[in-house]
Amino acid sequence: MSSVHEESAPDPGTTGVGTTHVTTSVARRIEPGREHDFLAWTDAGIALVRTFPGFLGGGWLRSPSDPYEYYVLFRFASESDLEDWMASPIRRAWLSRGEGVAVEQVVHRLSGVEGWFEPQSTLTHAVRVVGAPPPRWKQAITIWLGFFPLSLAINFGVIAHLDGVPLAAKTLIATVINTPLMVYLVLPWITARLRRWL
Repeated sequence: MSSVHEESAPDPGTTGVGTTHVTTSVARRIEPGREHDFLAWTDAGIALVRTFPGFLGGGWLRSPSDPYEYYVLFRFASESDLEDWMASPIRRAWLSRGEGVAVEQVVHRLSGVEGWFEPQSTLTHAVRVVGAPPPRWKQAITIWLGFFPLSLAINFGVIAHLDGVPLAAKTLIATVINTPLMVYLVLPWITARLRRWL
């Protein structure tokens, strides 16, 4: 059984349309007998990163199969917010204090469409240690719940007024409108409300 420790900053909802959240997961292997040192060091890092603009949450996960492998997760409102943390002297100083406690092995970073079914299911491979992705039928229903009313609205509001326009052009117009609305507005809104079900 894996264990999880997570601290989340409240999402103020000010990231705006078109902003893509990004999550980074770092796999670290701890030295035997240094587990308490590693957890104290990791929690100190999370406390530091909480002071950075755009930080949305972070935590650690223990591997269910290897007692010496941990995953450290940080989530930011944007790629630039993450880069500010990655390049900061504060982070470098924190990493230097962790030398001899753990060794960094693998880094994963995900953003964009992978975040539709958040927070646990698709942010990173590491998070899947805690929770499996929603079944595909649930993902399909969630997407359909957004796609159907949005497509209906576009067909009535836009396509119905394009008499004489070729079918391929109508389809192009509909998809150009539909896709960004689904990605940036509709799916995030629906998945937030279906989070417990997913």
